[in-house]
Amino acid sequence: MYKLIFFVPESTVEPVKAAIFKAGAGHQGDYDQCAWQAKGEGQFRPLKGSQPYIGKQNQLERVVEYRVETLVDSECVMAVIEALKQAHPYEEPAYEVIKLEAF
Repeated sequence: MYKLIFFVPESTVEPVKAAIFKAGAGHQGDYDQCAWQAKGEGQFRPLKGSQPYIGKQNQLERVVEYRVETLVDSECVMAVIEALKQAHPYEEPAYEVIKLEAF
């Protein structure tokens, strides 16, 4: 089992969650589409060679984003990561995958 954590602009949080849920994320016991999310502010500066979805090269950008956390079974973790990358509007989405231990 893994925990997937990713950051996504407010305007696309629901479509991105729908894509990862369709790929198998968010199952916990007899429940599906389980996630925790919190609104915050992300920042980045697109460098030369980037093609930013939001902002302009060499200018610091601040964006209202959500941090989304969900569980992913090991059988579908690669499919979920691929779904995240395909659905996410950023060229390089920020995400983490953490392996969980059962106690």
